[in-house]
Amino acid sequence: MNAPTKVVSLLALGAVIVPCLLFFAGAMELDIVKWLALGGTIAWFIATPLWMSRKLPVDATEVEI
Repeated sequence: MNAPTKVVSLLALGAVIVPCLLFFAGAMELDIVKWLALGGTIAWFIATPLWMSRKLPVDATEVEI
């Protein structure tokens, strides 16, 4: 599951950056850029924590019952 979520995360980041650059170059309308950037941002925030999360080791001396 790690590799597919990294690909989705990278594509989502590209969906944020590329339309902005195309708008800067004059090749894309602002409304389309806004929707693509919003969708890419939402996808990035969903996909990235799935592969960046890490399990912290539990130290038995620090756990209280």
